[in-house]
Amino acid sequence: MGRPRTNDDTVKEHLIASATEMFATRPRESVTIRALAAAAGTATAAVYSLFGGKDGLVAEVRNRAVAGLYQELSSVAVSDDPLADIYALAVAYRRWGRDHRHLYMVLFGGVQSFEPSGEVGAGDPVRPLIETIDRALSASLLSGEATSIALSLWVTLHGLLTLELAGALDTATAETAFGSAIPAALRGWAA
Repeated sequence: MGRPRTNDDTVKEHLIASATEMFATRPRESVTIRALAAAAGTATAAVYSLFGGKDGLVAEVRNRAVAGLYQELSSVAVSDDPLADIYALAVAYRRWGRDHRHLYMVLFGGVQSFEPSGEVGAGDPVRPLIETIDRALSASLLSGEATSIALSLWVTLHGLLTLELAGALDTATAETAFGSAIPAALRGWAA
């Protein structure tokens, strides 16, 4: 009779949840496989059998964050006004970051360093923004290079959201800053 499978989907999800929180709140080097397993209530062997080790678990957490952000941004309705759509994408980005604070920190402030890949893949969260910026450029509403515009918007939005998540901006102040900073950044790229 074979051994019962103990490293199932439930264990996998517990490890991912524990890793997400730990990687978002601690330096990567300080998060050990033993600590991850203990937080998930399992043995260290589960990390190896389910993910091949710590790097595989890190990759899974990051992939989930990327997929979640992409899904949120892809669900933003497209209108006839690309500038309004860019603002709607910024709102969706902020909402996702606030609703998934640990995943956001893993993606942009925790375990992973953000390094733009250059190529925008099919499931890349920046794809909806680049496509919308391209529409605004085609309509002569913005002037510049799409990637530069996207990066400047992201820097503005990321700065605001990071301050908000850290508690440096209360909700009302963050809302006011968001409501003025994103349109101001867009005006800076106006044709």
